[in-house]
Amino acid sequence: MTDEHQTILPEGWQRPRGYANGMLARGQILAIAGMIGWDPSETIVSPDFAPQYRQALANVAAVIEAAGGKPEHLISITIYVTDKREYMDEIKAVGQTWRDLIGRHYPAMALVEVAGLLEPGAKVEIQGLACIPD
Repeated sequence: MTDEHQTILPEGWQRPRGYANGMLARGQILAIAGMIGWDPSETIVSPDFAPQYRQALANVAAVIEAAGGKPEHLISITIYVTDKREYMDEIKAVGQTWRDLIGRHYPAMALVEVAGLLEPGAKVEIQGLACIPD
């Protein structure tokens, strides 16, 4: 937590693991489009879930950094997956990737299983909001 960001936890609620129930932030809001697991040449990095997740999250971090922010400025993300079982099967890799790229900062999060994503072969898409201090 920084002076610009505050985790919100309603009184009496259990502290969630790996996400926040809410984030209060001050600064410039950056809306991050849905990022998938492709590299700058728009090539999907792997047919496997874990490498796609890593690349999608790296793409989110790259957008934040391009706007002058840091990964800890994330206040909310939505993760869209084509198979939630595949996500759960790779949960250790997902957690390690998060710690590698974002650290121990956990914004508000949602996970949504969808029938498919726009790009053929994409298994995960991550959309986010960041609040970059003035």
